Amino acid sequence: MNNHPSAAKLNRRALWNPDMYHGWSKTKNFFEGWYFKIVDPSEKYALAFIPGISMDPHGNQHAFIQSLDGKKCKAIYHRFSHPDFQPSTTDFSLNIGDNSFSAQRIQLNLPEVKGELHFENTVPWPKMFYAPGIMGWYSFVPFMQCYHGVVSLNHELKGILTIEGKQVDFTGGKGYIEKDWGTSFPKGWIWIQTNHFNEPDTSLMVSVAHIPWLGSHFIGYIVGFWLKGKLYKFATYTGAKMKITILDNKQVSLSFTDKTHRLEVTGIKTDGGNLLSPISGEMTGKVNESLQATINVSLYQKGKLIFKDTGRNAGMELAGLIEKLL
Repeated sequence: MNNHPSAAKLNRRALWNPDMYHGWSKTKNFFEGWYFKIVDPSEKYALAFIPGISMDPHGNQHAFIQSLDGKKCKAIYHRFSHPDFQPSTTDFSLNIGDNSFSAQRIQLNLPEVKGELHFENTVPWPKMFYAPGIMGWYSFVPFMQCYHGVVSLNHELKGILTIEGKQVDFTGGKGYIEKDWGTSFPKGWIWIQTNHFNEPDTSLMVSVAHIPWLGSHFIGYIVGFWLKGKLYKFATYTGAKMKITILDNKQVSLSFTDKTHRLEVTGIKTDGGNLLSPISGEMTGKVNESLQATINVSLYQKGKLIFKDTGRNAGMELAGLIEKLL
């Protein structure tokens, strides 16, 4: 007797648990990937690992793990067969070959890096009845080009990795986990993430994108700023307003304003590694991602400055047709 849940039931489960795999009924024009960023306590190592699945328009499918060395600006794409992709039916955890990923740990067995890290004191994006994830009510729209999720805004690392033959202790370092799924990445987007401020337990995530919508488009944005146990959210669906004053291939300056707060973010991008990105489910796009960007952040409450600092070891992408965002 087969007790495996139906694809429809699994997709309903994933709708309310955005961290989970969403592609149960998909066979083509689909991708899904999770993004794990890790920085050791000495900040000499900044790495990202992206496990995922790719299904092109013809139904050709393969699993992958991308690894990004942010200090060496080097990315490697590891291709696996589709059956090597083994997602859980109950929560966010998956295996790809001899590698495993979840909200609590990663275990890596790649040519350039091996070992296991555990994540402690994770900070998930809060769930609400009308907003199961970071996208708010857009989570329920069935025709979005790309969906976005945050698994953990901030957490501590515990464990050792062997990187190109050298043991590196990540215990006491910091991590971040997010994900994307859908058909393609947007035409143009801005992405910023850092949890390395002088103020401890502080984390910033900024995502701005060109979003197709019913024959037209709009510029959508989601910002989460975690500070002293409180999450400040600025998003299209919250009614926050965005202003972009500087935008080119190396820098961006944005502000987000709601009734009470204003968040100002200026990012300076450094050289990065070239990752592959999805177009109609196929990993044929390219995006340059830095893990050494610097981000100046100011938060105002009713016009009064309550936070000002510079984030380091920042992930940053200014990708695609960014002029479409202006």
